[in-house]
Amino acid sequence: MVSESSEVQVRPGIEADLTALTHLYNHYIRETAITFDTTVLTPEQRLPWLRHYREDGPHRLLVAQDRASKQLLGYATSSPFRPKAAYATSVEATVYCAPDAGGRGIGTLLYKALFEALADEDVHRAYAGITLPNEASVRLHERFDFVRVGTFREVGRKFGVYHDVGWYEKALGAGRG
Repeated sequence: MVSESSEVQVRPGIEADLTALTHLYNHYIRETAITFDTTVLTPEQRLPWLRHYREDGPHRLLVAQDRASKQLLGYATSSPFRPKAAYATSVEATVYCAPDAGGRGIGTLLYKALFEALADEDVHRAYAGITLPNEASVRLHERFDFVRVGTFREVGRKFGVYHDVGWYEKALGAGRG
Protein backbone atom coordinates (compact mmCIF):
# COMPACT_ATOMS: atom_id res chain seq x y z
CA MET A 1 0.00 0.00 0.00
CA VAL A 2 1.49 3.33 -1.07
CA SER A 3 -0.23 6.67 -1.03
CA GLU A 4 1.52 9.43 -2.91
CA SER A 5 1.52 13.09 -3.78
CA SER A 6 3.79 14.89 -6.19
CA GLU A 7 6.32 15.70 -3.46
CA VAL A 8 5.69 13.14 -0.73
CA GLN A 9 5.48 9.36 -0.71
CA VAL A 10 3.66 7.48 2.07
CA ARG A 11 4.75 3.88 2.52
CA PRO A 12 5.17 1.23 5.20
CA GLY A 13 8.05 1.89 7.58
CA ILE A 14 11.06 -0.42 7.29
CA GLU A 15 14.17 -1.08 9.36
CA ALA A 16 16.19 1.25 7.12
CA ASP A 17 14.00 4.07 8.53
CA LEU A 18 14.89 3.28 12.14
CA THR A 19 17.56 5.94 12.68
CA ALA A 20 15.43 8.70 11.15
CA LEU A 21 12.33 7.55 13.07
CA THR A 22 14.29 7.52 16.33
CA HIS A 23 15.76 10.96 15.64
CA LEU A 24 12.31 12.40 14.92
CA TYR A 25 10.78 10.87 18.06
CA ASN A 26 13.71 11.99 20.22
CA HIS A 27 12.99 15.59 19.23
CA TYR A 28 9.55 15.26 20.85
CA ILE A 29 11.05 13.57 23.93
CA ARG A 30 13.62 16.36 24.41
CA GLU A 31 11.59 19.40 23.41
CA THR A 32 7.89 18.80 24.10
CA ALA A 33 5.31 17.22 26.37
CA ILE A 34 3.60 15.65 23.35
CA THR A 35 5.07 12.32 24.43
CA PHE A 36 5.48 11.41 28.06
CA ASP A 37 8.71 9.54 27.37
CA THR A 38 11.42 11.44 29.23
CA THR A 39 14.64 9.72 28.15
CA VAL A 40 15.92 9.79 24.57
CA LEU A 41 16.14 6.43 22.84
CA THR A 42 18.75 4.76 20.68
CA PRO A 43 17.80 3.05 17.43
CA GLU A 44 18.61 -0.28 19.11
CA GLN A 45 16.12 0.48 21.89
CA ARG A 46 13.50 1.45 19.32
CA LEU A 47 13.96 -1.64 17.11
CA PRO A 48 11.42 -3.90 18.94
CA TRP A 49 8.84 -1.09 18.56
CA LEU A 50 9.44 -0.95 14.80
CA ARG A 51 9.43 -4.74 14.37
CA HIS A 52 5.98 -5.23 15.90
CA TYR A 53 4.35 -3.40 12.97
CA ARG A 54 3.30 -5.25 9.80
CA GLU A 55 2.38 -4.21 6.26
CA ASP A 56 -1.08 -5.69 6.82
CA GLY A 57 -3.27 -6.22 9.83
CA PRO A 58 -4.44 -3.71 12.39
CA HIS A 59 -1.00 -2.58 13.59
CA ARG A 60 0.74 -0.46 11.00
CA LEU A 61 3.62 1.97 10.71
CA LEU A 62 3.51 4.36 7.77
CA VAL A 63 6.16 6.94 6.95
CA ALA A 64 6.03 10.06 4.83
CA GLN A 65 9.19 10.69 2.84
CA ASP A 66 10.19 13.61 0.64
CA ARG A 67 10.64 12.20 -2.87
CA ALA A 68 13.56 14.44 -3.78
CA SER A 69 15.63 14.54 -0.59
CA LYS A 70 14.46 11.18 0.83
CA GLN A 71 14.06 12.99 4.18
CA LEU A 72 11.59 11.41 6.60
CA LEU A 73 8.81 13.96 7.14
CA GLY A 74 6.72 12.05 9.64
CA TYR A 75 5.08 8.81 10.60
CA ALA A 76 1.75 7.42 11.74
CA THR A 77 0.98 4.25 13.64
CA SER A 78 -1.95 2.13 14.68
CA SER A 79 -0.89 0.25 17.79
CA PRO A 80 -2.61 -2.08 20.22
CA PHE A 81 -4.89 -0.01 22.44
CA ARG A 82 -4.47 -2.29 25.47
CA PRO A 83 -2.91 -5.75 25.86
CA LYS A 84 -6.04 -7.70 26.90
CA ALA A 85 -7.69 -9.81 24.19
CA ALA A 86 -11.07 -8.04 24.29
CA TYR A 87 -9.36 -4.85 23.11
CA ALA A 88 -8.09 -6.49 19.90
CA THR A 89 -10.50 -4.57 17.66
CA SER A 90 -9.37 -1.20 19.04
CA VAL A 91 -6.17 0.62 18.09
CA GLU A 92 -4.38 3.71 19.30
CA ALA A 93 -3.57 6.04 16.41
CA THR A 94 -0.57 8.33 16.56
CA VAL A 95 1.05 10.75 14.15
CA TYR A 96 4.36 12.59 14.46
CA CYS A 97 5.66 15.11 11.94
CA ALA A 98 9.23 16.31 11.59
CA PRO A 99 9.59 19.73 13.25
CA ASP A 100 10.31 21.42 9.91
CA ALA A 101 7.41 19.66 8.16
CA GLY A 102 4.59 21.34 10.06
CA GLY A 103 1.83 23.01 8.07
CA ARG A 104 2.52 20.99 4.91
CA GLY A 105 -0.34 18.53 5.30
CA ILE A 106 1.97 15.65 6.24
CA GLY A 107 -0.20 14.58 9.19
CA THR A 108 -3.28 14.64 6.98
CA LEU A 109 -1.56 12.59 4.29
CA LEU A 110 -0.37 10.03 6.83
CA TYR A 111 -3.73 9.65 8.57
CA LYS A 112 -5.57 9.40 5.26
CA ALA A 113 -3.30 6.53 4.21
CA LEU A 114 -3.49 4.87 7.63
CA PHE A 115 -7.27 4.88 7.84
CA GLU A 116 -7.58 3.70 4.23
CA ALA A 117 -5.25 0.80 5.13
CA LEU A 118 -7.35 -0.07 8.18
CA ALA A 119 -10.68 0.08 6.31
CA ASP A 120 -10.67 -3.65 5.53
CA GLU A 121 -9.24 -4.76 8.86
CA ASP A 122 -11.19 -6.05 11.85
CA VAL A 123 -10.86 -2.76 13.71
CA HIS A 124 -13.89 -1.20 15.35
CA ARG A 125 -12.45 1.92 17.02
CA ALA A 126 -9.35 4.09 16.93
CA TYR A 127 -8.32 6.13 19.95
CA ALA A 128 -5.88 9.00 20.29
CA GLY A 129 -4.49 10.58 23.41
CA ILE A 130 -3.48 14.21 22.89
CA THR A 131 -1.41 16.10 25.45
CA LEU A 132 -3.18 19.41 25.95
CA PRO A 133 -2.99 22.08 24.78
CA ASN A 134 -2.16 21.02 21.21
CA GLU A 135 -4.56 22.76 18.83
CA ALA A 136 -2.86 21.46 15.67
CA SER A 137 -3.29 17.85 16.79
CA VAL A 138 -6.87 18.42 17.94
CA ARG A 139 -7.74 19.95 14.54
CA LEU A 140 -6.09 17.05 12.69
CA HIS A 141 -7.98 14.44 14.69
CA GLU A 142 -11.30 16.24 14.37
CA ARG A 143 -10.73 16.48 10.59
CA PHE A 144 -10.67 12.65 10.63
CA ASP A 145 -13.91 12.42 12.62
CA PHE A 146 -12.35 11.79 16.00
CA VAL A 147 -14.64 12.92 18.82
CA ARG A 148 -13.39 13.94 22.24
CA VAL A 149 -14.66 11.43 24.78
CA GLY A 150 -12.87 12.61 27.90
CA THR A 151 -9.89 14.16 29.59
CA PHE A 152 -7.42 12.69 32.03
CA ARG A 153 -6.52 15.68 34.22
CA GLU A 154 -2.87 16.21 35.16
CA VAL A 155 -2.12 12.61 34.23
CA GLY A 156 1.52 13.15 33.27
CA ARG A 157 4.33 15.31 34.61
CA LYS A 158 7.07 16.43 32.26
CA PHE A 159 9.46 19.37 32.56
CA GLY A 160 8.11 19.92 36.08
CA VAL A 161 4.56 20.59 34.87
CA TYR A 162 1.46 18.40 35.04
CA HIS A 163 -0.32 17.88 31.71
CA ASP A 164 -3.85 16.87 30.77
CA VAL A 165 -4.49 14.32 28.03
CA GLY A 166 -7.62 14.57 25.92
CA TRP A 167 -8.92 11.24 24.66
CA TYR A 168 -10.47 11.05 21.20
CA GLU A 169 -12.37 8.20 19.52
CA LYS A 170 -13.08 7.37 15.88
CA ALA A 171 -15.43 4.70 14.54
CA LEU A 172 -13.82 2.41 11.94
CA GLY A 173 -14.84 -0.39 9.62
CA ALA A 174 -18.21 -2.07 9.59
CA GLY A 175 -18.86 -0.94 13.16
CA ARG A 176 -19.15 2.77 12.29
CA GLY A 177 -21.97 4.63 13.78
